[in-house]
Amino acid sequence: METLRNLKRHLRRGSVYRRSALERWSNSVDRHLKQLLTEGTLQKLYQGVYYYPRETVFGVAPPEESALVRSFLKDDEFLITSPNAYNSLEVGTTQLYNKRVVYNHKRHGEFDLGGRKFFFHVKPKFPKNLSLEFLLVDLVNNLDSLGEDKAMILSKAKEKARKLDLVKLKRTVSAYGGAKAKKVFSSILETQHV
Repeated sequence: METLRNLKRHLRRGSVYRRSALERWSNSVDRHLKQLLTEGTLQKLYQGVYYYPRETVFGVAPPEESALVRSFLKDDEFLITSPNAYNSLEVGTTQLYNKRVVYNHKRHGEFDLGGRKFFFHVKPKFPKNLSLEFLLVDLVNNLDSLGEDKAMILSKAKEKARKLDLVKLKRTVSAYGGAKAKKVFSSILETQHV
C-alpha cells in the first residue's frame, strides 16, 4: 500500500505516462496499474499508455494531443496536422475532416489513442511547425486524398504560391515536396528566378 501511495505522489493531473516510466516508482507496476485503473485514478489510452485525468468545470479534460503522441511514439520528433489546416490557405478547400495526421519517423498506420483516431505517416523529413509554405506543399502532395474539386484547388494553390515568400517556398518544395508538388511549383519558382 505504501508503494502505491508513493507512485500516486509522482502522478500529475493531465499527464500521459508509459508503463515503463512508472516502473521507477513501483516494485509491482502491473498490480499497481490495475489498482489505479480500477479506482479510476488512471485511464488506459493504448497498450502501455495511461492518462491521469485532469478535472475541469466541464468534466474530465482529454489529454493534450502532443503529450499523447509523444508518449505513444516515445519520441519528440513528430508533426501533428489535419486536412482542416488547408482551409487556412483560402484556396477553395472547405470540407471539415475528422482526421489527425502525425508525420513521424517510427510508426505508420491508423491508431486509436484514448478514443481519438490518429493517422501516422512515416516521413524522412518534416518541419517542426506548420507554415503556410509547408501547408501549400502538403496540400498538393495530398490532393488526391481530398474530396473536393482538385482542378480548382490546384489553380488557386498556384495563385497562392505567387503571394508567398518564394525563397521559403522553394526551400519547402525542395525539402518536403513530392514529385507532383515539385512539378506544380517549378514553373512559378523558375519564372520568378528564385
